[in-house]
Amino acid sequence: MSTELTIKQAQLDVDQWIKTIGVRYFNELTNLGILMEEVGELSRLMVRKYGEQSFKETDKGKELSDEMADVLWVLICLANQTGVDLTEALQKNFEKKNIRDANRHKENEKLK
Repeated sequence: MSTELTIKQAQLDVDQWIKTIGVRYFNELTNLGILMEEVGELSRLMVRKYGEQSFKETDKGKELSDEMADVLWVLICLANQTGVDLTEALQKNFEKKNIRDANRHKENEKLK
């Protein structure tokens, strides 16, 4: 049994969890608001860990991995609700970036 979780399986697992334990999905706009909150929490933690802000007592003990998982969870909810296959979307996004950025970064003086 593989311990790796594919994006497709994650979408199925989140959907199953929502329908059995979570009762139902929040509507799309509510989930968008939750996504923004979760990104804000991740941002706050990263600023304190890698930036110049000091940790607040309420931020101690929080893990980047958990905050990133929260962001991914809500993003998956939104994908499920809007009919987006994230595996397909990511594959198409790679193709777009490969065409658009084939030489762009290599030729960028700021990146050398």
